[in-house]
Amino acid sequence: MRRILVLGSTGSIGTQALDVIRANPRRFELVGIAAGSNAEMLAEQASEFRLEHTALGAEEAEQLVRDVEADVVLNAITGSIGLGSTLAALKAGRTLALANKESLIVGGALVRSAAAEGQIVPVDSEHSAIAQALRSGEHGEVRRLIVTASGGPFRGRSRAQMADVAPAEALAHPTWDMGRMVTTNSSTLVNKGLEVIEAHLLFDVAYDDIEVVVHPQSIVHSMVEFVDGSTIAQASPPDMRLPISLGLDWPHRVGGVGRPLDWRQATSWTFEPLDDVAFPSVALAKQVGRAGATFPAVYNAANEQAVDAFHEGRLSFLGIVDTIAAVVDAHEPPEQLTIESLADAETWARAKADTLIAAS
Repeated sequence: MRRILVLGSTGSIGTQALDVIRANPRRFELVGIAAGSNAEMLAEQASEFRLEHTALGAEEAEQLVRDVEADVVLNAITGSIGLGSTLAALKAGRTLALANKESLIVGGALVRSAAAEGQIVPVDSEHSAIAQALRSGEHGEVRRLIVTASGGPFRGRSRAQMADVAPAEALAHPTWDMGRMVTTNSSTLVNKGLEVIEAHLLFDVAYDDIEVVVHPQSIVHSMVEFVDGSTIAQASPPDMRLPISLGLDWPHRVGGVGRPLDWRQATSWTFEPLDDVAFPSVALAKQVGRAGATFPAVYNAANEQAVDAFHEGRLSFLGIVDTIAAVVDAHEPPEQLTIESLADAETWARAKADTLIAAS
């Protein structure tokens, strides 16, 4: 039986993780939970699972990781504020089921150097798919990673056609039910840009060999192309319980956690190239990923400020990525990458983004 600690237990990933644990009591034991601010739901979850170990807030969550004995820490905190818990889990020798992609992206080399081989298990559906497909060959046999994207609610629109997008439209994702930040990031494809950086850091594949392809059905979650021309794809209905369950018990599969595809029904899957003019966020993410250092942290922090401003009516939809690009362009990285320099870069990026937003 694996002892599980869930950070971000009241969010979309966290509640689905509790579903998996609830349905498999002989396989998983929930030993602790942490939430960002939803104290009422946290208390309800703690009562249901009879938990003594709970935390509210990022710092308390990080301390919980240090104090509670667990085999797996599922980090489903939203945003770079989850970096401390990621590093704490790695230092404690726990398996890290990573749904908090921002902590890896922002932490970059610091997180990679802290992790033992195989210690980080991806929970994002795209990266879980890649991890599954990679079991079909050796690392040296990989030609490309193909990361699929639904295209979000504005697939097929030109840049000009997105000038007057309202927040409610950006939150109307066609296939996934997620929180405000991740859903908005999916509409700008910033989320896909972050996933490209994450794929590079997780699987050590060059940015030139990571391609984004639009697949609106969200059935093929990503693919690996090998040097012999073979492409291995992972396909399943869009349900996060499958990659969550793999994250909790990698590399073992949990029976009955998701429904299979119905191959008796006629269906069509389509794939199309990404429109880099309408959605420049992916190319920008590759640029900051190659630059490394604090650039990914700046990209992410500027985006978080811009998304909040968009939903508060202070910034246009197109202004989100325009603001990120302007902040990245103005950034001067520090000489050395440390926790402190990362924090300073994020603080600077948020302030710079706020200044640009106020002037827009």
